Order: sequence, then C-alpha cells, then structure tokens
Amino acid sequence: MREMTSLERVRCVLRGETPDRLPVIPQSFLFSAETAGYKIGQINRNAALLAQSHIVCQERYGYDGCVIDVDDATLAEACGARVIYRENDVAAVDENEPLLDDLRAIDDLTMPDPQKDGRLPLWLETTERLVSAIGDHVFVMGRADQGPFDLLCLLRGTENFMIDLITEEADVIRHALEWTKEAHIRFAKAQIAAGAHATSMGDSYASPNLVAPRVYRDFALQPEIDVVAAVQSDVAPYAIHICGDTTMILEDMATTGAAIVELDWKVDMAKARQIFPNNVAIMGNIDPSAAFVFGAPEVVDALAKRIIETTKGRGLLLSSGCALGANTKPENMTALVAAAAKYGRYEQLMGY
Repeated sequence: MREMTSLERVRCVLRGETPDRLPVIPQSFLFSAETAGYKIGQINRNAALLAQSHIVCQERYGYDGCVIDVDDATLAEACGARVIYRENDVAAVDENEPLLDDLRAIDDLTMPDPQKDGRLPLWLETTERLVSAIGDHVFVMGRADQGPFDLLCLLRGTENFMIDLITEEADVIRHALEWTKEAHIRFAKAQIAAGAHATSMGDSYASPNLVAPRVYRDFALQPEIDVVAAVQSDVAPYAIHICGDTTMILEDMATTGAAIVELDWKVDMAKARQIFPNNVAIMGNIDPSAAFVFGAPEVVDALAKRIIETTKGRGLLLSSGCALGANTKPENMTALVAAAAKYGRYEQLMGY
C-alpha cells in the first residue's frame, strides 16, 4: 500500500477502512506550547503563537492530527463568566463568583457570538492559521470548548449545579441546558466554517466519576445527541470527550451518533470497540500522567501495542486518554508515534 498523508490516514479510518498505518492524534496543546518554547499562559490570547506551537510540535514528532484547545474556560468567558489567567497554567473560570445565581436567570444572558465575543475569535483564528499552514496534509480538530452540561456547570458553579441536580425542577435544568446547547452549537459550526476538519466537545462533568449514570442519561445525553445532529456532516465529523471512567455510560454514548468518541485511560478499549458501531472511531487512550510524564518510552510502547492488538486496530485513532501535560517527556511522544508504525501497519491490521 502507498504511504498516505496524515489527513488521508485519518479520513481513511473515519470511513471505516484500513489505512497504511494507524494515525496518531495526541491531545497536546500544553505539550505543543512547551515544545515551541512557551507557557500556555503566555500564548492563550495570541492566535499566531498558538497556531505556531502546533505547527512546530507536529512537524517535530510527525503525528497525524492536531487538536486545537486552550482551556475549558473560553466559551464560559464569552458567555460572561469571570476567568482567572495564570502564567504557567491554563485559564480557569472563577467559580467563587458564578455568573448564574439561579438557573432561571439563564435567559438573561446574551448568547455569545463566536466572531466577536471573548476569545472565541482567537480559537477560530488559530484554526484558520493551522489549516492554512498544514491542513492540506494534517488533520485539524478544532474543539468547540465545553459541551452543554459542562458549560452550565461553569456558568452556575460546579458545586451549585451539583446541588441543583438534586433540588431543582428537572424542566428548569433542561431549559438551561437548551441555552448552553445553542451556545455550543454556534461555536462548533463556526469551527467548521473556519476550516476545521472536525470539531468536538468536552462534557467531562457528566462523567460517572462525578455524577451518577442516571444523571448523565437524564440531563447530558439528549443535548449531546442534539449537538451531533446539528453539527456533524459527512465531511465534518464530530467528537465527544468525557474524562474519567465512562465504562458505565459507553452504551449511552454510542447512541449520540458522534463519529468519534474520545476515551480516557480508565476505559477498556477492547470493550469499547465491542460496544461502539464499526462506523464510530474510538480515540485514546494512554494515561497522560503515569505513562507520558512518569513512564519510560517502553511503557508507552507497551500500552500502545496492547490497545492496537486488543481492538485489532479497527476504527482506532491512537491518542492520549486526555490532555498531555506540558511536562510530558519528549521521548514518550516519540515512542507513541513510533508505536503506531511498529504495530499498526496495514499488513498487520489486515492480519487480525
């Protein structure tokens, strides 16, 4: 088989076909900044530097896709939330001063415009710059920041919202989620319009590590389904990322219709491959801390090999389970890319 470009490789997997080798799409925005010589706090309001950091890192390590991300506060900030900026870490919503004192006040907020409000235009410019520079041969996923459940957590304050889930009327919660869903959809569509090959959400507050699976099914699942239906197309796949051990909700996540599901390191990828339809790509899921920060290249190699062999490489986008830290060992990133070529070649995948 001829050697594919990175973009061809990823699209081949998304079509349910077998590529020349498995693609690697690390969640590396913090590591990319460090590789380019910056701290994320120095560049999270500079689209040119954000794009350049991805370009430098991708060219150095030769992986197949870049995930445009900055922090989990950008969409909330554009809605009016107060954000704390830190030089050596990601920006964060100030949950001591939540934007919403009551879920019923959601309609008093102004729906953010991705072209004008907060740092949303910066994310879009980063996407445009990256697509222009390397998008003809590298896959670019432009995240649309937080999904509906996560965004409402950040606007209300996570602790407050957890109490609301127990004490508030279900219809009030669902109405507020309709608002945050629309805010996310607008940003996701803007990412696609900016040229991203795919877009995605982070909806990690809906993880079983924080809320019961029943809560996910009652409140987070339907907004996710609605977002996928509104944003995803044949040419622009959509991804859902939920941190932690999502084993108990994998079957529910399979009903969202998302073309890509990002799985954290606690999930058994072989089990996930059995649950998700063959036309859904699973992305993950090596431990970003124990393996990439504290482990050796041999550890990354062994974990990648296990994921490839147990899933038979079917519909697999090899990645970290969550965002890689700035302190990721460079040799471990090298090991991740090398493992895909070592264990995930076309001939090996066809032999399973």
